[in-house]
Amino acid sequence: MQRLIITGKKTLNGKIIISGSKNASLPILAATILSDKKIILRNVPLVKDVFTMVELLNFIGSKITINKLKKQIIIFPKKKLKSFTAPYRLLKTMRAGILVLGPILSRFKKAKVSLPGGCAIGARPVDLHISVLRQLGANIKIKNGYIFASASKGLKGGQINIPKVSVGATESAILSSVFTSKDTTIKNCAIEPEIINLINFLKSLGVHIEVKKRTIKVYKTKESLKETNFEIMFDRIEAGTYMIAGALTAKKIIVDKINPKIIQKEINVLKKMGVKIKTEKSKITIFASNNIKKIDIKTSPYPGFPTDLQAQIMVLMLKAKGQSSIQENIFENRFMHVQELNRMGASIQIKKNKAYINGGFELSGAEVMATDLRASVSLVLAGLIAKNQTTINRVYHLDRGYENLEKKLNNCNAKIIRKNA
Repeated sequence: MQRLIITGKKTLNGKIIISGSKNASLPILAATILSDKKIILRNVPLVKDVFTMVELLNFIGSKITINKLKKQIIIFPKKKLKSFTAPYRLLKTMRAGILVLGPILSRFKKAKVSLPGGCAIGARPVDLHISVLRQLGANIKIKNGYIFASASKGLKGGQINIPKVSVGATESAILSSVFTSKDTTIKNCAIEPEIINLINFLKSLGVHIEVKKRTIKVYKTKESLKETNFEIMFDRIEAGTYMIAGALTAKKIIVDKINPKIIQKEINVLKKMGVKIKTEKSKITIFASNNIKKIDIKTSPYPGFPTDLQAQIMVLMLKAKGQSSIQENIFENRFMHVQELNRMGASIQIKKNKAYINGGFELSGAEVMATDLRASVSLVLAGLIAKNQTTINRVYHLDRGYENLEKKLNNCNAKIIRKNA
């Protein structure tokens, strides 16, 4: 097991190029199961979750090669799968593995998928995924930790109502509706940019999809899908993370290869906090920001403030004068980083789903433990501004979603060392 050792109080200065989106790559990789044509994916992030999804696709019968230098994944034609099972050993660390259930069932009429694992940030039940498939006519049983799904005559299409706005359930609904017997209308959808990226990928394969507010219509696909060469969008959570790093401790940080329009909410929040930002067509520059202001934030589905940046923005709040707050409305157990930040000298209290952050307390380096992906990176940010050294254990969480994090920060004058524990 590895750990990171961070020397604090370094002033960052330089450029960080943002990788492709993990959260867009995973559903798009799952979607490749629907095709028997060659697919090339560009701008793929080289992170653990992507490698796990590729291993899963290889296990069930997809033929895949990864060009790490070009950051490309090439999926070669397949007429049939060698397995309809997605095993626990491949889903135990990755919640997104559940996304293969719909495509396997849709194309091959049966599937057996392990109940997934992932970050311990709340229940994140698969009930919504199962509800989506049942509304399309699937027969589903859960036994011995596996979901057994069948649709001997194929999924029927029609209308899907998602009771709670959910990114994963929306992705499952879209992926399950491509080869149905009739057109499918999906109500109460999540509209995150990663979902739009998935839709654009499916369109590049020849699938006809329309989006109107929170309603998505997938027209039944009558013809075989086409070959495609598709680019994954930038990782907006990674971009937001490095913007916050710049606001915490930079002379100047350029966050490059992004679309600022997609992260306008995050930009507006940082500006309201007093962060000095210059926005251009495909990059953002963060300047030294010494007068951070308190703020109250509520996480919510896009275009609201993302739950995946809640832990990071909390660290910036520690530099504000007065008390800030964050109300977490997406996951019920996403404040596990608070205990570790308090060990470093922070003053944060939690009441139900709301955290109260008292600014002005200087952090001191300590040995801390990462509990999930975004908590991991919040501790990295805290280590950058803390006195002395901070040691972060269990950084495998970090590697699931951030590509070359210490290299990118070290290139901007940080001092982060990775060691075996």
